[in-house]
Amino acid sequence: MMSFNPVTPEIIQQLKNLLGDEHVSIARADIDLHARDQSHHEAHPAEVVIFPTTAGGVADVLKLANSHHITVTPWGVGTGLEGNSIPVYGGILMSFERMDQIVAVHADDFQVTVQPGIGHKDLNAELARHGLFFAPDPGANATVGGMLANNASGIRTVKYGASKDNVLRMQVALADGRLIEVGSRSVKQASGYDLLHLFVGSEGTLGVITEATLKLVPVPTYMSAVVAAFPTVESAVEAVVAVRGSGLEPAALELIDSAHCKMLRETEGVDLSDNPTLFMEFHAATEATLAMGLEIAREICQELGALSIHATTDTAERKRLWHARHHSYEIMVRSQPDHEFFIMDVAVPISAYPALIAYVEGLKAETNTTAYMIGHAGDGNVHVEFPYKGQAEYDNAMRLNDLIVLKALDLGGTATGEHGVGIGKARYMEREHGQALDVMRSLKAALDPNGILNPGKIFPESIPSIEGL
Repeated sequence: MMSFNPVTPEIIQQLKNLLGDEHVSIARADIDLHARDQSHHEAHPAEVVIFPTTAGGVADVLKLANSHHITVTPWGVGTGLEGNSIPVYGGILMSFERMDQIVAVHADDFQVTVQPGIGHKDLNAELARHGLFFAPDPGANATVGGMLANNASGIRTVKYGASKDNVLRMQVALADGRLIEVGSRSVKQASGYDLLHLFVGSEGTLGVITEATLKLVPVPTYMSAVVAAFPTVESAVEAVVAVRGSGLEPAALELIDSAHCKMLRETEGVDLSDNPTLFMEFHAATEATLAMGLEIAREICQELGALSIHATTDTAERKRLWHARHHSYEIMVRSQPDHEFFIMDVAVPISAYPALIAYVEGLKAETNTTAYMIGHAGDGNVHVEFPYKGQAEYDNAMRLNDLIVLKALDLGGTATGEHGVGIGKARYMEREHGQALDVMRSLKAALDPNGILNPGKIFPESIPSIEGL
């Protein structure tokens, strides 16, 4: 168990000297607000919450904290689902809500440079005037810094890639207070070690992102949404594999189980049947290209037994569908106020997706467990959502979570496709990475020898072992 020093009144005064009194808070409201994210994991309060406004301020705080062996946990907006930004060891909670500016739009290069605290939806609202957008879309208005630290993905990964595929350069503050530049604004980069992608997905355990230059893409001229309902989950998943294998490039390809469809129809008024359903979106530069893609998708769904297929190019209707999809979790929570929810994710190669989904369906039937499935099927990612009430149902959800993760690993997949490791997935790291985990520990020790950066994440520390690991 790691040991760190507490935040003393003297340290708080030094933080105020560095950042200004108005950017340092020990108010209970601020501490409680930053004690947990959207996950089921237990809350842990920090001892002080700070709101830096400059990269230099971030670096100065890290240098101070490192010299006194005090933990620092970066915080974007708290939308994580694996406890990624919970300050497990107390210490300093570093919120980036006041570093939310667009530094520069490089429109001719299809790039933008931003501070880490800007929400990706807020960013895209500003970029729309340039006819550009940042493609990764995890649903919630996560901050860019949080998305990069977690390598967030979302619905458009199948066409545009995850956060790691859409960043060119970052400024990072190290534990000892050094500010370094990693990557370059050049699209082609072959100089030295790829430190850029070392920090992407490291969840604030190796350094703190203070600025990023992102890749952008033009807003598509033509867009359409396709909704196809199937008699079984199996037939819907077969269609996923067939669409991907057809050469089509859907911008989004989502699997929604029958329970979610029923809920969205009853609460949001979306025209869905109580059947497993695929949401697809296609982007194209010409109307003819879009029409051809829609026709191929329609033929594939018909051949695989789709009960209904509806395509629309109406912007309002398409936005209504995706609004319902993005808010399905909040809708589910509202519809079952007497339950808590545990959400897990795994990802596998697309060829293994049918086997994974069949396994989850089998577990649900075998154990008579209520669980909802919704996933970024086009890239082999699935989220299983377990409502629970009481310890027994929680324990059952955890047991099924273990089994699903192990199955994904056996299928050549990963314990987490986009939620990150955080607290909840640390227990699977040894099983997934083997000796490579020791290399990760060595990197952590080299960049953060005192272990002050977001401790308790990624690496299994005092986490109960599970059968099969």
